[in-house]
Amino acid sequence: MAIPMRPAILLLPLLLSLVLPSSAQNCVSETFSNNRLFARCSALGRLSATLHWTYHPSNGTADIAYRATQDSSNFVAWGINPNSSGMLGTNAFFAFHDSSGVVKVISDTLTSYTLSVRDSNLSFTVYSKEAEYSNGAYTIYATVDLPGNKTTWNTAWQAGQVSSGVPVGHATTGDNVLSKGSTDFLSGVSSEGGGNSRLHRKNIHGVLNAVSWGVLMPLGAIIARYLRVFQSADPAWFYLHVACQCSAYIIGVSGWGLGLKLGSESKGITYHSHRDIGIALFCLATLQVFALLLRPNKDHKYRIYWNVYHHLIGYSVIVLSVVNIFKGFDILDPAKKWKHVYIAIIATLGGVALVLEAVTWAIVLKRKSISSEKFHHNEYGTNGYGGRQHQGA
Repeated sequence: MAIPMRPAILLLPLLLSLVLPSSAQNCVSETFSNNRLFARCSALGRLSATLHWTYHPSNGTADIAYRATQDSSNFVAWGINPNSSGMLGTNAFFAFHDSSGVVKVISDTLTSYTLSVRDSNLSFTVYSKEAEYSNGAYTIYATVDLPGNKTTWNTAWQAGQVSSGVPVGHATTGDNVLSKGSTDFLSGVSSEGGGNSRLHRKNIHGVLNAVSWGVLMPLGAIIARYLRVFQSADPAWFYLHVACQCSAYIIGVSGWGLGLKLGSESKGITYHSHRDIGIALFCLATLQVFALLLRPNKDHKYRIYWNVYHHLIGYSVIVLSVVNIFKGFDILDPAKKWKHVYIAIIATLGGVALVLEAVTWAIVLKRKSISSEKFHHNEYGTNGYGGRQHQGA
């Protein structure tokens, strides 16, 4: 049983890396034009952004500076969501270069996942707003009213594309869908609250699927195809194969179920190909597991058809699994080294398979040669003419 678990152990560093929050950049040393100073700051950890503010409890207002490193051809945005978390309902400030190349700042309440930005009033009072672009970063300045004596607010920030001098959209993967949290303007606590929890579950979903469909499934196929050739491994290879594939199925279905839950929570964001392949994988893998209950004996006349079915479904699952895992990497967008780790594991399994393919074919051909010699020996006798050479009477 140690053999199937080894690749899972190799992927544990990936899990640890993904669930740990990324190191935030330092915000304290940042300076601003016109010698503006702010009492508190927070490195937001995503989209190279920081938030600076000074809260005035006497009148419930806050002076805010949002800074994000971004190409001048793109836009940045930051806002407060009074009633929920995430993008919908956010009262946002947008900074971008308009068609004449001038840095412009506008405000708008986001009511749809399709950007149709216009300059409008927000649900709270905005006393001032301006923006600038310097040293590869946008900075949005605003003074806003925090109504109802409430100091903790859900916040969201974004970066995306500009077309004809207007913000038109942003990526729907990686940090662009995780850039949300909450800020307590009084205590100074700012965090990616809901985003971290959701990211944690996304990472668990990714690791479960990478270990199950992407490693244990191919390993189980290798065990069945090659170890069965070695007579000393019979019937151990069969039990190893079943244990490996059943473990992969159980872990994979857990990851698949978590993926469905994440998808139901992502209103307006659907990764169609990743979802469709995942559903196909679940269906095919379930058929493969049920095939164990219908497995004919070796000498049964239908066994050859069962073998064709079993191999076709099994290899289809493996191919689709690897494809979908790489799609998952593109969605999660972890550090590139972890994608390389998985590539190295798959390449290693492929290399082992190639070596075993050559070794087992040599063994099979040798056995056929020996069987052929024995057949001729038994049929024609030791003299080669159909009978044994007799001694003279």
